[in-house]
Amino acid sequence: MNDSAHIPLTDYTTFSQDTMIEKSQKFYEHMKTRHSIRSFSSKPVAKEIIENALLAAGTSPSGANHQPWHFVAISSNEVKQKVRQKAEEHEQKFYSGKTSKEWLDALKPLGTDANKPYLEIAPWLIAVFSQKTGGIDEGQKKQNYYIHESVGIATGMLITALHTAGLATLTHTPKPMTFLSEICNRPDNERPYMLIIAGHPASNATIPAHAIKKKPLSSISTFL
Repeated sequence: MNDSAHIPLTDYTTFSQDTMIEKSQKFYEHMKTRHSIRSFSSKPVAKEIIENALLAAGTSPSGANHQPWHFVAISSNEVKQKVRQKAEEHEQKFYSGKTSKEWLDALKPLGTDANKPYLEIAPWLIAVFSQKTGGIDEGQKKQNYYIHESVGIATGMLITALHTAGLATLTHTPKPMTFLSEICNRPDNERPYMLIIAGHPASNATIPAHAIKKKPLSSISTFL
């Protein structure tokens, strides 16, 4: 097929205004039940669920449709143990004074610390990588565009897909994250973007009251 060829749009579904309003309201209500948790169950999660969520993330828009992302889905106990060990090493430095007091004070309501047992307990860790070069076809080494924006959108869609499947998630961004490249054996053209923990909540899971507070529509949007 010619690179500039277009094909008819055949899979778009038209709804009435009332149906659209209802669907948008239901989606909002559904997404309000998405919470970041730090107490996971070891209850297994089928690989097919993760595969479908990754496929959904892969439909995300991207600069020049180069899809500059790679997802490493980790279920191996050995690999998860390595991730936890390295992540906690960095977190110890973070919480012991490497970062600013202001940042640490901002984190206090969430109750976070350097201990990350969920990195071993949760059935799945998904390491998200951004690609500096690539292209739409396997083996290409073209320049990628709007990399961070593209990977950010795909990551959001991944979290949404996991939540819609019935899984709880947590985003984890240890700094630096270069250890993920080594553990996951990723090439030099990729950079770790985020680590997503996915699984079922533990029976005693809680969420910080601070995290429930969301800005009202008037604060997050302007209509012109």
